[in-house]
Amino acid sequence: MKVRLTPVKLCGSIPAISSKSDAHRLLIAAALSDRETEILCNVLSEDIRATARCLCALGARVDFLADRMLVHPIPRENTAKEVSVTLDCGESGSTLRFLLPVVSALGKNGVFTGGGRLPERPVTELREAMEAHGVRFSEQGVFPISTIGKLGIGTYTLRGDVSSQYVTGLLFALPLLPENSVLRLLPPVESKPYIEMTMATLRRFRIRIFFTGGEFWIPGGQTYKSPGTVSVEGDWSNAAFFLTAGALGAPITVTGLNLDSPQGDKAILEILRRMGANVETTGGWIASTLQDDSDEALIEALQRRKAKKSEPTEGTATVSPGRLCGIAQDMADIPDLAPIFSVAAAAARTGETAIQNAARLRLKESDRLAAIHRMLGSLGVSCTETADGLLIPGGQSISGGETSGFGDHRMVMAAAIASVLAEAPVTIDGAEAVEKSYPHFFEDFKRLGGMVDVLDPAR
Repeated sequence: MKVRLTPVKLCGSIPAISSKSDAHRLLIAAALSDRETEILCNVLSEDIRATARCLCALGARVDFLADRMLVHPIPRENTAKEVSVTLDCGESGSTLRFLLPVVSALGKNGVFTGGGRLPERPVTELREAMEAHGVRFSEQGVFPISTIGKLGIGTYTLRGDVSSQYVTGLLFALPLLPENSVLRLLPPVESKPYIEMTMATLRRFRIRIFFTGGEFWIPGGQTYKSPGTVSVEGDWSNAAFFLTAGALGAPITVTGLNLDSPQGDKAILEILRRMGANVETTGGWIASTLQDDSDEALIEALQRRKAKKSEPTEGTATVSPGRLCGIAQDMADIPDLAPIFSVAAAAARTGETAIQNAARLRLKESDRLAAIHRMLGSLGVSCTETADGLLIPGGQSISGGETSGFGDHRMVMAAAIASVLAEAPVTIDGAEAVEKSYPHFFEDFKRLGGMVDVLDPAR
């Protein structure tokens, strides 16, 4: 699909959509539980459907209702049999990496397939950890990925700077094993907020895991206990696009956000505030994830979450324009913010923005560092691509023009928000990529006053 966006300032209020990251985790925990779970969720993206589809292949049943999902768990009596199952992960890297260890912990042989860039997304370190504990994989570099054998107990060691998704998959799987296991993370640990999200989900389902000294101690023989009804948090990752639009044009409010969420991408508010935008919140306290990125901070964060109530509380965030200046930002814990942060950087009146420690962006739905560089260039903004980041000078204009969506939902949304300040229309080829995480993005764009023309609905 090709769309053309006429430059206009967005303004108003919209509700946050349900967090894709939170929904993945709740779906898996619900499917492993002792009874059915009702998950309140106001949007069903392609990635969420991929996880639900795979869980159904494992024997769960997921009923999609108007604003919720009813999850009937995987029958426990089948988990001891060496059954082979095919799981279509779509283009969802989270689905693949979360479920690789879960399938083996359930004693099933798996065939993991999918499309887009999924075959290119690495699982090497997770594969090696699982192979060291009894699971046999198909040939390295071959897709689909096949696994044979049951996951064994023991001590697992992972580098902490490769992928938090590997950690999440093992944290879901290891409590299912008959005896205790240890998961050791080698520093530095990146994407810590995503590990916090996983631990929060496990607590909601009464799974006990202890973290100290860089190690998770995981008692075996545990049972996931459904809380009955759970709510998916509002999505800070996707709210970031419209909150940034508020910094570029006119005030925008996003409602239904948990201001004390473990989601790392709530850092968008602190980033925009540092750049010079005006930020207001109601309904909660924002614990910045930017001030302390030490491994000890993960321990403190996990302990803090343990003291919180199990259900998220709702708040609002409002961002309005200010005189933006360039800043340096480490993206190690918040890589998904890079595309929209780059648009804010392009709008900075002074200073240079440095996007740093973002090498893992090259392994997303697109090579996002290269894609950001090309997208900004297509819209008249100069920047420099480095090995692990970007340098974007301030004081530039966004001229407008045509850009690819790169098959990447976050690149499409970033380009759309860039149109707010463009001097001429912005045309995006491949705009349908938003279906992956935010199916009604362009409807919300129009609700805030945006002008969207569909030029070629078939593409």
